[in-house]
Amino acid sequence: MTPHGNFHWNELMTHDVNRAKAFYARTLGWSFDPMPMDGFTYWIAKAGDQVVGGAIEMSGPEFKDVPEHWMAYVSVDDVNERLVKAIAAGGATLREPFDIPGVGRIAILRDAAGAVIGLITPAS
Repeated sequence: MTPHGNFHWNELMTHDVNRAKAFYARTLGWSFDPMPMDGFTYWIAKAGDQVVGGAIEMSGPEFKDVPEHWMAYVSVDDVNERLVKAIAAGGATLREPFDIPGVGRIAILRDAAGAVIGLITPAS
């Protein structure tokens, strides 16, 4: 498991996943494996046999004005507890904690300066 306080995962949020996959394949030599999810496909990015991140297509009206970006997730010992501390330190919850089976418990927040970050307690 990734130690508490270390970056655990990076995820590309894009409006055109095929264009993004082609860009990173040509630029970095990455390949992408599909991982079917409930209603969409998540793409696992790989450098050779090494998993290096993921990609997801932002579709739907709620993403219309969201720019493409990389989302970083930091490993924490307890998502719920760390979210409470983040709010007390001036942060704001963007997405309440949720579980992804086999992945972990995740929350998305905006820090006190306005930057967005994910917290994850990885599944054992």
